[in-house]
Amino acid sequence: MPDSAQAQQKEESVLSELHKFLFDGLPVRGMIVRLTDAWQEILARRASNTATGAYAPPVAELLGEMTAAATLMQANIKFNGALILQIFGDGPVKVAVAEAKPDLSLRATAKVIGNLPADARLPEMVNENNKGRCAITLDPKDKLPGTTPYQGVVPLFDDEGEKLGKLSDVLQHYMLQSEQLDTTLVLAADDKVAAGLLIQRLPVKGEGNLEGQSGTSVRDHDQANQDQIGLNEDYNRISILASSLTRDELLTLDIETILRRLFWEEKLLRFEPQAGLLGPHFACTCGRDRVAQMIRGLGVEEAEEILAERGDIEVGCDFCGKQYRFDAVDAAQIFRPPGDQVPGSTVVQ
Repeated sequence: MPDSAQAQQKEESVLSELHKFLFDGLPVRGMIVRLTDAWQEILARRASNTATGAYAPPVAELLGEMTAAATLMQANIKFNGALILQIFGDGPVKVAVAEAKPDLSLRATAKVIGNLPADARLPEMVNENNKGRCAITLDPKDKLPGTTPYQGVVPLFDDEGEKLGKLSDVLQHYMLQSEQLDTTLVLAADDKVAAGLLIQRLPVKGEGNLEGQSGTSVRDHDQANQDQIGLNEDYNRISILASSLTRDELLTLDIETILRRLFWEEKLLRFEPQAGLLGPHFACTCGRDRVAQMIRGLGVEEAEEILAERGDIEVGCDFCGKQYRFDAVDAAQIFRPPGDQVPGSTVVQ
């Protein structure tokens, strides 16, 4: 094979990818995601931020699992808007956020205060006093006036109040509550790959209710799904197979090998894999206008105090690291009435 062809094949092999599949004749669906270039871009941007530095390994692992999970959940629903997975903690990790858009563009960030042990797990990072929360928000792209995003929130403990040790446990619990559907999640991440496998029992009828539908028909649908929880033998068998996937296997094996090893006795109906710009990829939606709105929210007095102290207002995006600088002229423009604007300054990369 020519060198150029080998180089192209190697480049294509490291693209993040998402594969969806159905189990032929069974009420079970699945998908598997492997984030490589997209995840490495998120970590590289954080590491290049001189104010924060790189994530500690336990935080990177948690955030990688969240990013893989957000990708799977976005791909699993029909929703024209952003899916935002957040964990609010009462430990050193105060908040962690992963966002996935309908085009599978991704971004993620975490705020950490203090040091973490190298072997810190979910409870030590975000749930020291059992007050941590996980929230999943669906923010419509085209909101009508007065429309608020749908949000579901669950604690980081089980029905007996015991702390949950893994993000996958938290999200499986969430899916049972929000969709009344049996769900199996296997998640893993390191400094190169963030990956996840999702197996889910299909709804008894219609779509799941993650988008917060309402009405009698939906209540009947929910009850029908709830009545089937834990009872479908086909799902239970496939769930056991999926749960046998180890962290190392998920991180090191390619998707074809994983599916073949786990489900070699099952007939899978495969969809076209999504990769490159059609698959999971990093993108940030920050912009100078959004930052200007934030400064406007501070008020004239606080903005003037920052200018007096520093000479300009500089704001960095937590997701992508881009820096936005506003001098006194820019700040004055922000607070001018609409239609009375003058050209502003440039964005500092």
